[in-house]
Amino acid sequence: MSRVDATVAEAAVADEVDTARPTTPARSLSGEKAQRIVDAMRRSVARRGSAGSTFDHVSREAGVSRGLLHYYFGTKEQLLVEAVRRDCELRLERLQQQLSTARTADDYIGLMAQSLQETVEEDPDFVTLVFELFTLSRRNEDIALEYAGQMRRTREQVAGMLAAAERDGVLNLHAPPEAVAEILFSLADGLALRMLSEPERDFTATIAAGIACVRALLTD
Repeated sequence: MSRVDATVAEAAVADEVDTARPTTPARSLSGEKAQRIVDAMRRSVARRGSAGSTFDHVSREAGVSRGLLHYYFGTKEQLLVEAVRRDCELRLERLQQQLSTARTADDYIGLMAQSLQETVEEDPDFVTLVFELFTLSRRNEDIALEYAGQMRRTREQVAGMLAAAERDGVLNLHAPPEAVAEILFSLADGLALRMLSEPERDFTATIAAGIACVRALLTD
C-alpha cells in the first residue's frame, strides 16, 4: 500500500476508533460554521447515541467536509466534549441574565426551576448530550478529565452567581456557595433524567418538593 493509500485509509476509519484512544484538544473554530457542527453533533447524538454518531453523519448534517471535523476536533469524542462545552457556556450566560432580575430568594429559586423545566421540555437533546458525555467518560480517561473539568467550571460559575446574589442582599446562603451549587446541580440532573424517562408524567408536585428542599439552603 502506498503512503497516499495508507493516509486515505486511515482517514476513512478515524472516526470509528476505540474510545480509549487518547484525545487531543480541539483547535479553535468559531462562528456560524462551528455552531452548525455543534448543532449537528447534538442532533446526531440524540438520535444515534455517541457510538453511532460518526464524522460522516455529522459532516453531512452540518454541510461541511469530514476532513474539517478531523482537523478541528481530531476525534468524535473531542467533538462531543466541545458540543457540551459550548452548550454549557451559552446556558450559563442565559441563566445569569435571568437570575440578575431576581429580587428575593424565592425569585431566584423560581427562575432556576423555570430554567430546568424549559431545558427538559424545549431542548431535551442537551440533557441527552451531557449524559452521553458522562457515560463516555467512564471508559475514557481523557474524556473523564474533560468532563470533570467542565463540571468544575459550571459549579464554580454558579457558585459565583450565588455569592454575588448574597453580597447584593438578594438571598442568604446556609452553606458555602460551591456546596449549594453542587446540590442544585445534583437535584437538576436527577430531575432531568426522571422527567425525560417519563415524559407523560406530571412532575409539578416533584418540582415543588425540590423547591422546598432548596429553600433550606437559600432564604431571604
